[in-house]
Amino acid sequence: MSKSIFPWLLTIGVLTCSLASSQEIHLDLEDSHSEVFVSGDEGYQCFRIPAIVKATNGDLLAFAEGRKQGCSDTGDIDLVMKRSNDGGLTWGPLKVIWDDGENTCGNPAPVVDEQTGFINLLSTWNLGEDRESEIIDETSTDTRRIYLLQTKDYGKTWTAPSEITNMVKKPEWTWYATGPGSGIQLERGTYAGRLIVACDHIEAKTKMYFSHIIYSDDNGTNWHLGGSSPADQVNECEVAELSDGRLMINMRNYDRTQKTRQIAYSHNGGISWERQHHDSSLIEPICQASLHRHGKYLLFSNPASTEARVNMTLRLSPDNGNNWSSTVSLNKERPAAYSDLVTIGDELIGCLFETGLENPYQFIVFQRVRLSTSPAD
Repeated sequence: MSKSIFPWLLTIGVLTCSLASSQEIHLDLEDSHSEVFVSGDEGYQCFRIPAIVKATNGDLLAFAEGRKQGCSDTGDIDLVMKRSNDGGLTWGPLKVIWDDGENTCGNPAPVVDEQTGFINLLSTWNLGEDRESEIIDETSTDTRRIYLLQTKDYGKTWTAPSEITNMVKKPEWTWYATGPGSGIQLERGTYAGRLIVACDHIEAKTKMYFSHIIYSDDNGTNWHLGGSSPADQVNECEVAELSDGRLMINMRNYDRTQKTRQIAYSHNGGISWERQHHDSSLIEPICQASLHRHGKYLLFSNPASTEARVNMTLRLSPDNGNNWSSTVSLNKERPAAYSDLVTIGDELIGCLFETGLENPYQFIVFQRVRLSTSPAD
């Protein structure tokens, strides 16, 4: 852990919010943090696009894109990973999971199968020479393809990437992205056990962009295309299972009439979505964000600004996202971009996020946050 690069993370932040007349919840930033990926180190000019899960053996696995030539979304990009076996206090060496020469292997979207202990890692691929705009315009040499990698030993070894494009991408779609961020496994109701990964796509004819999900009902062997957002102008997204069994999808928003996130709900395990609307509490500068259920609470992280990627903020809702009254800044309003949340223990969560002193892409850091309750005065 370095204490010189991010001194603002060393100050313990405390937020208190009354949930009821009998108790309050506190979000306490722990005075330890870790710089997991440092741009310019370990053979990569830039690390971006964080994702994190907790394996069934208790290890935390942090994923990212290792970008060889700089922070551009195009070019030689590898999927990389680091492991922590002490709850995110320290991290092991860098492990390259997928290196396809000068091509782009990115958008890590891991999901843990609690029934088997296996971890499924969904990812997208394209030729390193093909730019996003060319793929959208169908002038690229190839297109975006979707792949699955799996581990049965908590991330120590991984299967070779297996293409599942035909299972989860329609022929009329051009651009496609898995996640970025972690997926979920449903815990209750008719669809208990289903693995879900949030994705997005662009239609060739209309150039409209939508959020959607893919799912597996056989522990990751086969994947299927679920429902898309009812309206366009949304893309990068994450899904959470609510306490009543519904699903909420939280989406990056390009409709700038309201500079806030958009959300929608599903009653059928992600097969269809409804009630798409803006959440006026969740401001955003157009950026990825993370949605995560921790016990009875819903947690959300993003750069909380309407204009710039700054101020990584964690919010807590006690009522399935109807109210987001608990809020704490994780980096004192400094540059910040993508993030992903993970449960470490009953009263401990972590946020893996992009940040820096001069721009948001200098480091990917891990911040632990403790949740506690106490009687109200």
